[in-house]
Amino acid sequence: MEYLIGIQGPDFVLVASDRVAATSIVQMKDDHDKMFKMSEKILLLCVGEAGDTVQFAEYIQKNVQLYKMRNGYELSPTAAANFTRRNLADCLRSRTPYHVNLLLAGYDEHEGPALYYMDYLAALAKAPFAAHGYGAFLTLSILDRYYKPTISREMAVELLKKCLEEVSSSPGIPKALKRMFCLFANIVLVPQLHFF
Repeated sequence: MEYLIGIQGPDFVLVASDRVAATSIVQMKDDHDKMFKMSEKILLLCVGEAGDTVQFAEYIQKNVQLYKMRNGYELSPTAAANFTRRNLADCLRSRTPYHVNLLLAGYDEHEGPALYYMDYLAALAKAPFAAHGYGAFLTLSILDRYYKPTISREMAVELLKKCLEEVSSSPGIPKALKRMFCLFANIVLVPQLHFF
């Protein structure tokens, strides 16, 4: 089971992902990283077909870094999300479509925190909270019930734990949600979570 979740607060974005690489019911490994650092203030979380996720995420990552080298400044989270959506849409209409679902989290001095939800059909939406994967069916109702736009960092972590407890209580779902990032201002915190 692949699972991504993101929660946006007034001055931060909290994201988490599982680390399982699986095909059907076979779990191949439990240390697969699904987070890609686009820049100092932007993270891309990617799930989908095994080869597509890494290839597409690294392609976007390198192009965002190339943009910074050519122009001398980084893309904003909004610009990075639209650039990613455009590339995914172009690939969708080619002979080599990518089957990837994405969350893009970032922080901009002018716009503040941003969380973008994107599916494999290149539909893009800015959202206060988002989730991808089987766990999204179980946790979106929890996020809808308890999320507030003025949520504090501590409450966001508690809400995330509540969602992860719900996912872990479902039978047949591996308990490997161990990676979390929190972006705010110019600081990226990278605690390793061991909930289970």
